Amino acid sequence: MIYYERNLPHWLPPGKPLFVTWRLYGSLPAVALEALRKDVESSQGKKFLRFDRQLDTERFGPTWLRQPEMARIVSAAIGEVSHKGLCAVHAYVVMPNHVHLLLEPKVELKEITKAIKGCSARECNKALNRMGQRFWQDESFDHWVRSATSFERIRKYIESNPVSAGLVKEAKDWQWSSAFK
Repeated sequence: MIYYERNLPHWLPPGKPLFVTWRLYGSLPAVALEALRKDVESSQGKKFLRFDRQLDTERFGPTWLRQPEMARIVSAAIGEVSHKGLCAVHAYVVMPNHVHLLLEPKVELKEITKAIKGCSARECNKALNRMGQRFWQDESFDHWVRSATSFERIRKYIESNPVSAGLVKEAKDWQWSSAFK
């Protein structure tokens, strides 16, 4: 079991499915992040839902992933880590300012996120004419999936995120998702 802390605790048992979320740099106001840090009463799950709902409003910071070319770059990077055998991707969605991914790692999570975030940040920054600037927030949220029921609930949560955010009426209509048909 790998365990470490930065701003968040990270429990990463080898070979277990993980739910991972990361966001664009500057996509949440400092006051919202501070409120989440100070909240010692709520569970990590409830804190995550508040965090994700704030991202879904798109009221603060960049929304570069709303641009089809940027979303395509990130989606391709996710496909590439699967193709290279770093992980099995079970579900994903690229939202306007964040990404959700349900995966089963074959290597350490940091290798997977580095491959996705590093490649996509370089390509997106190049396309946006902002080379050398931060694109992704450093730390990702991750949750170890403990049961088949939880796995299915998370998969549905990921694929229905564009519907919950009001971007489409049906999950299958969001092009940058494993639900797209």
